[in-house]
Order: sequence, then C-alpha cells, then structure tokens
Amino acid sequence: MDEPRRRVSVVLFDGFELLDVFGPVGLFSMIPDAIAVEMVGPSAGPVRSSLGTEVVATAGYDDAESPDIVLLPGGRGSRALVHDDAFLTWIAAWASDAQLVTSVCTGSAVLAAAGLLDGYRATSNKRAWEWATSHGTSVEWIAKARWVEDRDRWTSSGVAAGMDMATALVTTLFGSELAERMIAAAELEVHTESEWDPFAEANGLA
Repeated sequence: MDEPRRRVSVVLFDGFELLDVFGPVGLFSMIPDAIAVEMVGPSAGPVRSSLGTEVVATAGYDDAESPDIVLLPGGRGSRALVHDDAFLTWIAAWASDAQLVTSVCTGSAVLAAAGLLDGYRATSNKRAWEWATSHGTSVEWIAKARWVEDRDRWTSSGVAAGMDMATALVTTLFGSELAERMIAAAELEVHTESEWDPFAEANGLA
C-alpha cells in the first residue's frame, strides 16, 4: 500500500448511536496501517451514547485538529443537535476544509442543518426520512440508496449501512484488495452496490 495513512475524526455528541460509530470504526481497526481513528467530543472525556454507554473523546470541539476525514454519526441526540447553533457553527467551520465529510444515518440531517450538504446529493435513515430531509436548503436527497457519494461528501442510510459505506470508502482510497482483506478479517458480507436499498420501498419511499 503506497497511499498515506488517513485520519478519521469521529464527532461524538450526547445521544449518538453506538453502531453508527463502531460499525465503521470496527472495520477501520482491521487496517491500522491505513487508517487512524480519533474521537472528538464536546470536550475531552466521556460522551454518553443513546444506549447509555460512554465513549472517551480524546479532544474537544474547540481544540480538535483540522480534520482529514470527518465521520458524523446519527442517533437520538441528532434531533436536538440540528437546533444547536453553537455546534452547527463549529462543525460548519471545522469540517469545511476536510478532504472528506461523511455521515451515518441521521448524521446527514445534522450536516444538512450546518449547510455542509448544500449543493450535494445525500441520503439518510429511511425511517427518519421526512424529518432528516427537512434540513438544508439545497440538498438533493436520494431516497433509494444504501449510501451516496458526491465528490467530497459521503452519506449513508440507517445504522448498518455505515459499514457498507466504510467499505466503499476504503476501496476508493486504498483499492479493493485492502478492502477485501478488511472485511474478511471482520467476517463480514457487505453490499457493494450503493443503489441496493430495499428499505426505501419498505418505508414507502420508492
């Protein structure tokens, strides 16, 4: 592998969804020579997930390094986060220079509320579709999609779709051989077609 190691900054907030984070992060941990992961929270220290489990952030929002790859999860806490002007102002500025900005589940609603998806195609959790897609001013929301890649923005559908997106991201950055080694180490079968999405139809969106 000749590509440089990439750094994924996971943005934690009160009420984030654990699987949105640790689905992708679990995969990235299989390829530590390619990807380093850091947790960024409101401040350095524990951040409570929607399930009550706490994850330790190593940096706070105000002192986080300029990001390479941003990953924003969803979760019940995203409902409040779209109205948190201080957070939206911070992430809009902090993530603006990132090489890639990604989200899992309703994390895309927060990105949209911050203006980071304006002019982009994006998707979100199908069970929260009406709410999620009410944010942003010029987002082209794609209902039938496991994930959507649009230039430097990657957004995925509900929860486990983040692992499919993470695999596609690794394939794009490092090639299929490394991605295949990663998912083999995790004993995971992934969906490799971004258009595969039975959940859109199941929720009356396609």
